[in-house]
Amino acid sequence: MNAIQLILSILALMACQSNNEEAPDTKDVIESTSISGINVPNGFTISEYAKVDNARSLALSPSGTVFVGNRAEDKVYALQDLDNDGKAEKKYVLASGLKVPNGVAFKDGDLYVAEISRILRFKNIEQNLENPSYEVVYDQYPTEGHHGWKYIAFGPDGKLYVPVGAPCNICESDEIYASITRINADGSNMEIVASGVRNTVGFDWNPETGNLWFTDNGRDMMGDNFPPCELNKVTKENQHFGYPYCHGGDIADPEFGGKRHCSEFVKPMYNFKAHTAPLGMHFYEGDMFPSSYKGDIFVAQHGSWNRSSKIGYRIMHVNIENGRATKAEVFADGWLDNSSQDVSGRPVDVIELKDGSLLISDDYKGVVYRITYKK
Repeated sequence: MNAIQLILSILALMACQSNNEEAPDTKDVIESTSISGINVPNGFTISEYAKVDNARSLALSPSGTVFVGNRAEDKVYALQDLDNDGKAEKKYVLASGLKVPNGVAFKDGDLYVAEISRILRFKNIEQNLENPSYEVVYDQYPTEGHHGWKYIAFGPDGKLYVPVGAPCNICESDEIYASITRINADGSNMEIVASGVRNTVGFDWNPETGNLWFTDNGRDMMGDNFPPCELNKVTKENQHFGYPYCHGGDIADPEFGGKRHCSEFVKPMYNFKAHTAPLGMHFYEGDMFPSSYKGDIFVAQHGSWNRSSKIGYRIMHVNIENGRATKAEVFADGWLDNSSQDVSGRPVDVIELKDGSLLISDDYKGVVYRITYKK
C-alpha cells in the first residue's frame, strides 16, 4: 500500500468512527447502592451473584444452573441459587487441570466445554455435580494459544458454534483460522460458516430473525484510535468479514490491504471505539427490564490493554431497529476510574436468567454480578 492509499484509509476510518460514536446515556444514572462505584441506570440495581476466580464465559441450564468457564485458570464451575434470593449459595468445581476452558454451553442436559483444541462433554451434568466426568467429542482444533481461547454456543440449528481466532495480531493464515465454525453435538461434521473474523469471544442469535450476530476485536499496533472493534451480522453462510485485509468496513490494513478491496467484504453493523474489546453479547428477551430494551443487545466491553488512555470496562446497550444497530450507549460502568485510570473490574460475558435479570462475569475481580430492575 502506498502513502496515498494509507491516508485515504485512515480518513475513511475516522469518518466511520464518527458516524458510529457511542451516544451518551440520556437516562438518569445513579450509583448502585449494592456495589460501590458501579453505575447503572435509574431503577436498576447491580449486586454480587457469586465469587468465581477469573469468571469468563457463562451458560445457563433450563433449571437455572449457571456454568462458568475461565481463561487464566484451569477449572470449570457450576453455580446454583437454590433459595431464589438472587445469590448463588452452591458452587461446584466440575473439572480442573484443563487447558484454557474458556467456553461453556448447555444442551439437552449436557455441558460442553471448549479448551483451546478440544470440545469436552459432561453428560447429564446436573445429576452429577458432585461427581462429574467428561468425554472428548472433538480434538482437531488448532493448538496455538494466540487467540486460541474459545466462546461457544448452540445455535437454533442445534449445532455447536466454535470460533477459531487468528494465530497472530495481523497475518494471513490457513482457512481454519480467523473463522467461526460449527459441529454437530456429537463432534461430527465440522464446517466453517464465516471467515475474516479476527477474534470473536461472544455471539448470539437474533430471536426474531435467527441471524447470528457476533463481536470482533480489532487488530493492535495501529495507534490509540484505530481500527474500531466491531459488531457483525451473518446473513448467509461463507461470508467474509474482512480480516486481515479490511477493518471497520472501510479501512484497508496497512500491511495486507493492498491485496483485496474493502468492497469485497461484509461491513460491520456497528463500529465500537478501538481497543474497547467487546466480548460477550446477548439479545434481551425478558420482561423484567423496561420494554424499550426488548430485542436490543447488551455487550460486555472488556477494556483496553494497549492504549495510552484506557477505554472500555463497561456494559453497552445497542439499540436494534429493523435488523440494524442504530446507536449504542453506556448501560453500566465504573470499573474504570477515568481520572486515575485505575481498573477495578473487566466485564466478559452477559446472559439472561429466567426472571429477566442479567448476569455479568468479571474475570479481573473474580465475580459474577446480577443486574435487576424495579420500577
